[in-house]
Amino acid sequence: MDEERIRMAGIVLVRDVMSKDVKVVRPDTSVKEVVATMNKFDIGSIVVVQSSRPVGIITERDILKRIVEPCLAPEILRAREVMSSPIITIQETASIDEATNLMARKRIKKLLVMSDEKLVGILTLTDIVTQVPNMLGILEELVRPYSRSY
Repeated sequence: MDEERIRMAGIVLVRDVMSKDVKVVRPDTSVKEVVATMNKFDIGSIVVVQSSRPVGIITERDILKRIVEPCLAPEILRAREVMSSPIITIQETASIDEATNLMARKRIKKLLVMSDEKLVGILTLTDIVTQVPNMLGILEELVRPYSRSY
């Protein structure tokens, strides 16, 4: 059964699991404003875009490492100074299996999702953990009648 679920994970696509409402800021946005936006929307990361193209991502960890620990002033620093870059992206048509392998290889918990060159979503480890088991359960029900021998 687990082997069957693993095979089915290749069927679930990134676009089926990703969050589509991606919050973005410009590189010159103050870190104080970045944090306020993250708090307002209760999100753990925000994408930095320049001319509508993603150039970086700021996560809670980036803020802890680059602002809080060294005791720097968030109202003075800009998004470009604390963002993680280069960004790691994946196409929306990729499988969840591909996405999880990429996340494991790169040791990251968030992937920016692209449709060609356009940012269309973000895929987080939380998205995968919470949504994929339900989707695999549905897929399992769909294939079950075909896998039984009567």
